[in-house]
Amino acid sequence: MLTLRSSTTSPFGRKVKVAALVTGHSDKFKIVTADTMAADDPLRRDNPLGKIPCLILPDGSALYDSRVIIEWLDHDAGGGKVIPADWPKRVAALKLQALADGIMDAAILMLYEGRFRVAEKHEARWIDHQRGKVERGLAALEADPPVASAMPDIGTITVACMLDWMDFRFSTLAGGQYPKLAAFLAAMNKTMPGFSKTKPHV
Repeated sequence: MLTLRSSTTSPFGRKVKVAALVTGHSDKFKIVTADTMAADDPLRRDNPLGKIPCLILPDGSALYDSRVIIEWLDHDAGGGKVIPADWPKRVAALKLQALADGIMDAAILMLYEGRFRVAEKHEARWIDHQRGKVERGLAALEADPPVASAMPDIGTITVACMLDWMDFRFSTLAGGQYPKLAAFLAAMNKTMPGFSKTKPHV
């Protein structure tokens, strides 16, 4: 049995859960909620960085972060499941993953600025710097959105998880600014079995 330390709101943990649906590992997971802020959480023993997701293998060893875990899932499933074996397709999928991961990284920094610093100490230039990454990344995806699939690659999975999380935290799709991305996410919820069941929630 595999143990996944994650949370119900982590978009990076969700990437792993969705990839596991494609690789056939989802029924081999025991998902344990981790508190990244708790000094006594076992997460810090398994991952010295104290970050989620973290996958504990049957031999007790741990894998982190989401990209490494997904590489392991793909390899364990025989390869070519969520990370294409064909080189051009592989590079395209990994590049798309990097873009969506980067958008989430920047958005999380914006979120943490508001969560962990009092309002009078918010650094507007820092927030604007991160917001620029998010807006440019979303604009690039809106111009060339991925295609929903029942068996998506890791690039498509990461974009879908990112969009759902951005809407969950920032209502990004609610204003109609990204109609193509909204249509893509709706198609993913209809096309991929199990995807909607992994939606972020408190």
